Amino acid sequence: MPVIALVGSDGSGKTTLGATLFDWMNTRQPTRFCHLGKQTGSWGRAIARMPLIGRRADKAIAGKAVQSRQGQGVGPGAALIIFLLSMRRLLRFVRMRGLHKRGYVILTDRYPQAVVPGPMDGPGLVARQPKHGLVRLLTRLEQAVYVWMAGFRPDLVLRLNIDLATALARKPDHRPETLRQKVADVPRLSFNGAPVVELDATQPLQEVLETARYHVSAVLEAYQPGGGRSSAGGCH
Repeated sequence: MPVIALVGSDGSGKTTLGATLFDWMNTRQPTRFCHLGKQTGSWGRAIARMPLIGRRADKAIAGKAVQSRQGQGVGPGAALIIFLLSMRRLLRFVRMRGLHKRGYVILTDRYPQAVVPGPMDGPGLVARQPKHGLVRLLTRLEQAVYVWMAGFRPDLVLRLNIDLATALARKPDHRPETLRQKVADVPRLSFNGAPVVELDATQPLQEVLETARYHVSAVLEAYQPGGGRSSAGGCH
């Protein structure tokens, strides 16, 4: 059965398109919709709305995320939190693989990749010269986990591309600097050589949905008896 990944920055319409696409796919073949992100953004926005300390705490969190990818990186406490959040993603990925092995078609919201660090589903601990031994160990372990997850290549990646102005207009409560990085990183994602369909997320939803359905149909039909395909890239 195929694994189809839907990727894009916040504001690109992943949630709306994913829900609509899933309903349509599930009428054709038994399908499961799996969210493979860490879903920490909603935590940060909730913290930012807290009275008095919210903005300061949110700024500190954002600073730690940047620091984790620069120079000597963060301290062991922050590194452990970042690592545990990646393990949360790993658990979701393992559950998705279990559903896939049981014969379900899989549609994912986001997909882990090991090439581009940062908020677009890449490793968070990538500082070049971490000083603390525990941070060095966690950095190596996290990278190995992401390489392993990325090795299970999806059959198709639907990439929603959007400009920063549109993303900011749709998500005014998001950190502009984080959203800017996500928008810039999305076109750089490769997903271990998986086929990628580029979708213009600024277009009306129905147009984007029709294009997505066309390409998903081709993948689903390839898995039917006589379709000429029996494996899902690196997923079997």
